[in-house]
Amino acid sequence: MEEGKRFKTYKVIMLVVLVAFVTFLLTSIGMYQYFTNDGFGKSLVAKSEENEELVETLDQYRKIIDKYYLGDIDEEKLKEGAISGYVEGLGDEYTEYISKEDMADYMADTTGNFVGVGIYMVQDTEANRIMILSPIKGGPAERAGLQPGDYITAVDGVQYTGEQMTEASNKIKGEEGTTVKLEILRGDETLNFELTRENIKVNPVEGEVLEGNIGYIAFSSFDEGTAEEFKAKFEELQSQGITSLIIDLRNNGGGIVDEALSIANYILDKDSVILYEVDKNNNEEVEKTTDDPIINMPIVILTNGNTASSSEILARSIKRPWKSNNSRNKNIWKRSNSTITNIT
Repeated sequence: MEEGKRFKTYKVIMLVVLVAFVTFLLTSIGMYQYFTNDGFGKSLVAKSEENEELVETLDQYRKIIDKYYLGDIDEEKLKEGAISGYVEGLGDEYTEYISKEDMADYMADTTGNFVGVGIYMVQDTEANRIMILSPIKGGPAERAGLQPGDYITAVDGVQYTGEQMTEASNKIKGEEGTTVKLEILRGDETLNFELTRENIKVNPVEGEVLEGNIGYIAFSSFDEGTAEEFKAKFEELQSQGITSLIIDLRNNGGGIVDEALSIANYILDKDSVILYEVDKNNNEEVEKTTDDPIINMPIVILTNGNTASSSEILARSIKRPWKSNNSRNKNIWKRSNSTITNIT
């Protein structure tokens, strides 16, 4: 009798285990089908497989390096090189990996304080050359006679292509008081300059009163504090009786977007939409003016082929402002399409 009870109990336990196993199996199959049939699930599975393949490939190359490479291995450089190459593989000229070491120089460029020769330069992708966007007023490059549109072909005797703009920029920078030699292509003529590096404080906002009480303001980049300098310069010209304003954005390669938004806020009506930002998933962020304008006079914006990035945002918002309920002709700025201007 006791043995029969134990047998029944054993059967019940086995039945529960069997049901649990079948349930787990069916659930696993269902979940797998869900993830592989659903778009999101497919992408997760695919990305996981691609990542595993990438790791395996890198591991194979690492084994080859360990076996045959004769020199010392710098693990940090290997990691930086792998990340840089991974990002470069996107093939997008506006997407760039900046290492920790280069970040300090990048931030110095952005805030407008650095040691160099005073050049804004960009990559001419069609010619694959480094082009001078404009020399900084009063800097060594301007005093030596370098001009917008000049191509930098060599630094201290080393040739550089447009794709090597970052390397060339780092080579041009250096300690204050030291010299650097630049080979310049201007049209069909090759020129050579030897410049002394200086501590350069970028102060891009300039202005004057033209004939007919016309105010003129020009600046070559949107650095930290540009909006406040623009406001101060306008108020100075306004005190001199200007009745209209020219804002010169020619050869302005851009910079900090928030500085451009602040200047637009000085000009457009309150609650005007300055900018729509759209990401790859079509999610939008809207930037609108928050204050009443301080500039109430006719304005002309000067642009050219080298007007880019933040300059384009400012010019476009002033050219055709709209209210937030106007869904037509949106000034859409895709996050990936930003222009990188290098300063040396």
